[in-house]
Amino acid sequence: MPPSKAIKSKWPLLRVLLRCAIMAIGNIGGPLLMRLYYLHGGNRRWLSCSLQSAGFPILLIPLSLLYLHHRRRRGVSPSEFFIEPKLLVSSAVLGLLLGLDNFMYALGLSYIPVSTSALLFATQLAFTAGFARLIVKQRFTPYSINSVVLMILGSITLGIHSGGDWPAGVSDGEYLSGFFLTLGSALLVGFILPCIEFAYSKASRAVDFAAVMQFQFNMGLFATIFAAMEMLINKDFQEIPREAREYELGHGMYYFVLSASAIVWQLSLIGLLGLIFCTTSLFTGIYGAVLLPFAEIGAVIAYHEKFTGEKGIALALCLWGFTSYFYGEYRKSKVERSMTIDDQSPQP
Repeated sequence: MPPSKAIKSKWPLLRVLLRCAIMAIGNIGGPLLMRLYYLHGGNRRWLSCSLQSAGFPILLIPLSLLYLHHRRRRGVSPSEFFIEPKLLVSSAVLGLLLGLDNFMYALGLSYIPVSTSALLFATQLAFTAGFARLIVKQRFTPYSINSVVLMILGSITLGIHSGGDWPAGVSDGEYLSGFFLTLGSALLVGFILPCIEFAYSKASRAVDFAAVMQFQFNMGLFATIFAAMEMLINKDFQEIPREAREYELGHGMYYFVLSASAIVWQLSLIGLLGLIFCTTSLFTGIYGAVLLPFAEIGAVIAYHEKFTGEKGIALALCLWGFTSYFYGEYRKSKVERSMTIDDQSPQP
């Protein structure tokens, strides 16, 4: 059994729920803050891209505390605490892919409405399921297949009446670019999630919470470097003060939106990597798809978008799909426990 799989069984449900809550804050709040940046005068795409990973330095606080805990309580040496080289390389490569994905998503969201973006990005569930089967040999049950189908159907309904949300000043060509960029972003996320699970499973040492945090730190670092290099080329750093002065909500609010975006997006990544560690990449993809209708509800509340019947149906289908997946996992674990008890019973 891979080290990470052995660790998973020790994680109580409360910690899984905590990571679900953290991911929900990031996945719902991140797009809303990004849209707020664009709606009131922000137009630097690479800056918006960098915000999705630039909050990684906040991880230094829990990492420092974890390091001190390991040194004082367990007497662990630095070489035992820090992740092994192959995990370091894996996180760096995946970080660069994450940086590319962040840019595709940020640019796509600047051209298409939230409902269309949610529709297209929800296809990451299908991509995740396919890549999980190829990369980590994910086993499917009738319940997980039913869940994927229901949630994709629910996501499709989000875009039925997206034409009424067409952003002002966006040309046909820009809209088409946003369409394919968001679809490409969904495909890339569907590839990255199983790759993270695969990297965990191939670690020589047991992957614990400290290793997951270091993996995330390194991914955030390389994703930010990727974006920062493009910001330098496009002179985004020089444009930030000018954009702040012209921001419709004010100079101070501009920097608040940027800072809040970086923190909220980092929470999304904390929850995502934690859930992959605790469960599987497929479960994480399904949960991410569940959050899309709630992002729609957030847009209705924050930006007074219309909450149509299609959005209500999408929410119901996504919740049904999520419930189906959980029920299937419950039944599978019940059967496995029964088989374990039978194996341990004395034979006549």
